[in-house]
Order: sequence, then C-alpha cells, then structure tokens
Amino acid sequence: MTAFRPCIDLHEGKVKQIVGGTLSDSGADTNFESEYTAAHYAALYKKLDLQGGHIISLGANNQHALTNALSTYPKGLQVGGGITIGNAQRYLEAGASKVIVTSHLFENSQFSWERLSNLSSEVGAHNLVIDLSCRRTNMGWMVATNRWQTITDTLIDAQLINELQPYCAEFLIHSADVEGLQAGIDRDLVSLLGQAVSIPTTYAGGATSISDLDLVNTISEGNIDLTIGSALDIFGGSGVTLKDCVDWNHKNSIN
Repeated sequence: MTAFRPCIDLHEGKVKQIVGGTLSDSGADTNFESEYTAAHYAALYKKLDLQGGHIISLGANNQHALTNALSTYPKGLQVGGGITIGNAQRYLEAGASKVIVTSHLFENSQFSWERLSNLSSEVGAHNLVIDLSCRRTNMGWMVATNRWQTITDTLIDAQLINELQPYCAEFLIHSADVEGLQAGIDRDLVSLLGQAVSIPTTYAGGATSISDLDLVNTISEGNIDLTIGSALDIFGGSGVTLKDCVDWNHKNSIN
C-alpha cells in the first residue's frame, strides 16, 4: 500500500520548495521559503510519527540546519545531498536513518559499480538509499546528477533496478521535470517503477492533492510511496494538508 512520506528540502540553509529543473549554482526558482527551521519540521514529523521521510541538502550552506534536524528526530530522517563514502558514516552517526546517494556513484557521468559496491560495503546495504532522480529524454528516463543539471547515460529500466537492489535498502526518485510545478505526477514513470521494484521506493514530483496518493497506489499496485512538497499546506501550498496525509497513512494502517 502506498504511503505518504514527508520531506525537508534545504537551500542556502533555509527550508524551501523549489522548481527542480531550475536549480543551479546561481540559484533556483522558489515556490516557498519557510520562516521555520529544518528542526521545526523534523520535530513536527517526529510528533506525528511520520516515518521514512528525507531531508535533502541542495547545494552549500546547509550543514548547520541539517545536523540540527537530524538531532531533533534521530533515526527519523534519511539524508541526501553531497553524500560520499567519506562522509556517509558520519551522517549515520549524527542521526540519519539512512544515507541517500546519487552523484557520488558517477565518474564523468558514467555509473561506477565500484563506487556503489564500496559505499554499500562501508555503510551496509540496509543503510543506503539510491537516488535515481531523473530527467525524461527521447530515450527514456535518464538519471540526473549535479542538482539534476547533468543528464547521465544511465537509463532507468527494470534491468537497472534489478541490478541495483542488492546494494541498497530503498530507492528515491525525483522526477526533476515536474518537481515543484504542481502539474501532476509522471504517471508513466510511477507505473514503470511500480512494476520493476521489489524494495521500498519513494517517488517525488508534481503531486497536487490527496487524490494523488490514491492514483500512485493504483498505478504502482501499491509498490511506490509518495512525497508531496509544494502543494502541501506546511510549505505554503493549498492542494493538500499535512493532516490529510497523516490520516491517509493511518486509514491504511501505515506507520
């Protein structure tokens, strides 16, 4: 059964909701910037017993906010953004439930099985989430690194997912082309993922209302969880309330 999973996106030390495809060294188009800290949201998720959420560092100047959030909700949030074999264990020790990795797995836009094997061995597959965030091309969905600006030649398909699953506990997939646009989820991608995965997997991008949880549950056959960002009331949205999402999880006996 599909679950709602919470998120915290950090940019320049602030909790924001951005348009994913616009993120670059010069900034990003921003839908929302919170007056509250990342730790505030971590405390809220802890109070509501929301599990499996993630906090993503988008660029520099996020370390203080990130570590405060992790200490506020120990083992309650996965952490991603700049994760490498050199710092992954440190984040786990700081309170991350799992570490999320993308760019470190690539060398010159080429996927490195050696890096994946080494990182998985270092932290344990049970502590690792592979981020397959992507951009859609005429060849299919290609993994995108470097804040979703570099499109690699790694195609997301059933073969790739099957080969990656032994190295990790979960997948996280942001559809960067619809991230932050509130224009609807990428149904084709969710359907593909639902058919291919056999481990917990979270999709993010384009959700607009509580009905998207029903939609993802249907087209993924309950195999894909959903993160809702810009449409959520706690991030300035009007499409869905956090209470609606918590009630969805409770109604479907998801903790």
